[in-house]
Amino acid sequence: MLQGLGRSISERKKGLFPISFKALTALCVRHPALTELQGALYSEVMEEGSDVFYMKRAIRLAEKGRGRTAPNPMVGAVVVREGELVGAGYHHAAGQPHAEIPALQAAGKSAKGATLYTNLEPCCHTKKRTPPCTEAIIESGIVRVISAMKDPNPLVSGKGFQRLSDAGIRVEVGLLEAEASALNAVFIKNMKTGLPFVTLKAAMTLDGRIATASGASKWISGETARREVDRLRAEADAVLVGIGTVLADDPMLALRHIKGRNPRRFIIDPHLKTPLDAKLVTTARSIPTVILTTTQAAPYPIAALKAAGVIVRLIAMQDGIMPFPTILQDLSRQGVTHLLVEGGGGVNGVLLRSGCVDRVIFYISPRFLCGEDAKGVVTGKAVPRLEAAPALEGIKVRRMGNDIRIEGRLKKKQAEI
Repeated sequence: MLQGLGRSISERKKGLFPISFKALTALCVRHPALTELQGALYSEVMEEGSDVFYMKRAIRLAEKGRGRTAPNPMVGAVVVREGELVGAGYHHAAGQPHAEIPALQAAGKSAKGATLYTNLEPCCHTKKRTPPCTEAIIESGIVRVISAMKDPNPLVSGKGFQRLSDAGIRVEVGLLEAEASALNAVFIKNMKTGLPFVTLKAAMTLDGRIATASGASKWISGETARREVDRLRAEADAVLVGIGTVLADDPMLALRHIKGRNPRRFIIDPHLKTPLDAKLVTTARSIPTVILTTTQAAPYPIAALKAAGVIVRLIAMQDGIMPFPTILQDLSRQGVTHLLVEGGGGVNGVLLRSGCVDRVIFYISPRFLCGEDAKGVVTGKAVPRLEAAPALEGIKVRRMGNDIRIEGRLKKKQAEI
């Protein structure tokens, strides 16, 4: 029976099978064994026609644009009139219409007197490639707009809501704001700080090692985890490694298992040790490769790398190192909004100690390398106090094949390291 109920819920979420809160409650009354599962089941079944139901629909639509909308946010929109969904749409890619436009076009004349649900404040400015959505909403006859959150872009930030209110449209803000903020964490950081969102990814053994003493690391994680790494790369604008990873693994850092846009590849290489026959160099004309080196770098290697199609960027040293805050500022100037770091222990350690990481994704393999000479996932100088240790919040744990995947956001209120 539980399997049948699971199918019913799954089918309903696809719009194939109707099941309401009332029906679910009656089912739990008839079958006491379901009582302890009732809370979980309620979270899966949303009352058809509720504001929450339609906002969740808008958020799911927005997710379809993942990896293609940068530097814009992911946005979805649905139009509902008299309890019937009459239009839906999402932002497919930067430069294409925002979510509200295809949703209103699908609704047509039915938009008059309807409610529009969207996970982000409708835009109202003209400093972009597409017209302001607020005007299309007003002209359509929409009478109510429910938005999950205010747009952090200072060109919009409350002005879109004000424009709609001035036109006599009822505006409600804040429904499922946490979910909407999590969806567009990259965009929110870009708008608030002007810096890329940084995801730190690593695969390690149960004893915290990423490679053997000789540097062998293929493969620490299983195929399921490696396929997800392709998805992470496709969602990011850029992927970054240190010179140690280049010399040890000679990686391509390109998509292997899925189709999509390859991210730009960045190498931190203070002394220009990147070989001219490295894969990241020989493929630089087809997938952009950028080497970040110091302003004191010798001119000859730079000329040879540029001749191979590599872009070389000079970063000023501070206290004998290339500081990550400066690197992130340089990446931002190059249009990077989301950076995926796949470095070794040295890069991981510097990044975590610098406080520049926003999200961590670690894949833990159920094996041991059993020795201090094996390469550690985080190396370098340890933090001096336990309370100064970088810590995660919003932790998510799930199994991926034989591996365990741990994801979390870095707490920003840390003691000085």
